[in-house]
Amino acid sequence: MATAELQKASARPRPARGPSTKVSAGRIALYVTLAVISLLMVVPFIWMVLTSLKTPAEIASQDAGLLPQHWEFGNYLDALEAAPFATYARNSFIIAISHTVLNVLVASMAGYSLARIRFRGSEVIFYLFIAALMIPTYTKVLPEFLIVRFMPLAGGNDIFGQGGSGWLDSWWALIVPGAVTPFAVFLFRQFYLDLPVELEEAARLDGLGEFRIYARIMTPQVKPALTTVALLTFESSWNNFLWPLLVTRTDSLRVIQVGLSVFKTENGTQWHFLMAGTTLATLPMVALPHRPALFRAGLRNCRSQVTGSGPERPVIERVISHVC
Repeated sequence: MATAELQKASARPRPARGPSTKVSAGRIALYVTLAVISLLMVVPFIWMVLTSLKTPAEIASQDAGLLPQHWEFGNYLDALEAAPFATYARNSFIIAISHTVLNVLVASMAGYSLARIRFRGSEVIFYLFIAALMIPTYTKVLPEFLIVRFMPLAGGNDIFGQGGSGWLDSWWALIVPGAVTPFAVFLFRQFYLDLPVELEEAARLDGLGEFRIYARIMTPQVKPALTTVALLTFESSWNNFLWPLLVTRTDSLRVIQVGLSVFKTENGTQWHFLMAGTTLATLPMVALPHRPALFRAGLRNCRSQVTGSGPERPVIERVISHVC
């Protein structure tokens, strides 16, 4: 009897333990925290859109609320007429698409070469890319400007780069300096290193050359890297303000970020036009087709694909902590 009672007692369902409740409570707290952070990130954009629909008098009023009293949708048409925004947007699209295509193409080939092709000096070249990642962006502006300004045989310059304006106020100055980034080369190299060597060997047995192996076999396997580099490059190029401001002089080559400055003059800032123009400048980034899964995979691999245990590992880990 005692044995039967013990068996029945052991067969009874046991009540849920505390850890599952703690996990669910922690999950709820995490979701609440993420929701609050997301709301804080969205609030400035909501304020920008609502301000773009207000009148100047309402913006200047101290008693103005968040919502406009009179919804002035005409602010967008007036902002487009106040400056050649169609030209600015066209220029921004041309530059951003050119940078994206060139960066993905050239950086992927460079990353493949550093990862899969053994040649003398490859390690030195890789360390140079790592060193380039550590240079602050704004410290490179002046050297790049001088190179563009004194470009030989361009813009009326002689062979020594004197006598003219070089590449200033030209498409060359807007596209070439930002065409390839060290981060893109580094990221592609880390992805190509992770691919199995059997793919490469099988392709060579089938008679494929090096370029066909890169283009048809290896590169389709690194779609997360392609997506990550393309999105980051387009976003960085579209939002670039300082460099186009320095190298352009005419409205025909101005970009949309520089064009927004026409609403800020010595007499004051036309906030309703500035917010309308900023909203229009933000739309392409919002409407950009994203692939969240591939983008997240690219950022995860940026952190996880630190290969090898040699002396370069600490350096790579420090770089990843800064750029990823």
